Amino acid sequence: HRFGLDDGVLIKDNHIAIAGDIRTAIERARAAAGHMVKVEVEVDTLKQLDAALAIGVDAVLLDNMSVEDLARAVSIVDGRTITEASGRVMPKTAAAIAATGVDLISMGWLTHSAPILDIGLDMPDHQNICKHLN
Repeated sequence: HRFGLDDGVLIKDNHIAIAGDIRTAIERARAAAGHMVKVEVEVDTLKQLDAALAIGVDAVLLDNMSVEDLARAVSIVDGRTITEASGRVMPKTAAAIAATGVDLISMGWLTHSAPILDIGLDMPDHQNICKHLN
């Protein structure tokens, strides 16, 4: 659902720490981004989730929660906003996470733990290239 950093505002734990609390971070993000930009906030506890829901956000990123807490979070949200699970997501855990009912799952494992593919590209010498172009 995100292809770049400009697709919306994602408020992370460091943003909340700098702002002082979730409410201030969300209010500042909304003021800076404008009404057309979606705001998602990262939470790693159910208490933070309650705070984010009380203020109102377009999505919550449920970070590093157990499968049990993810299920509780989905129940608490009860369709009021989009839920995204992130952290601790690997191929062996994805099905259990999906079964909690979250709307989205982000899997950093796909990029930071992917095996490398050794690819090379050898160009022919300049004169051979020019012969084929003419």
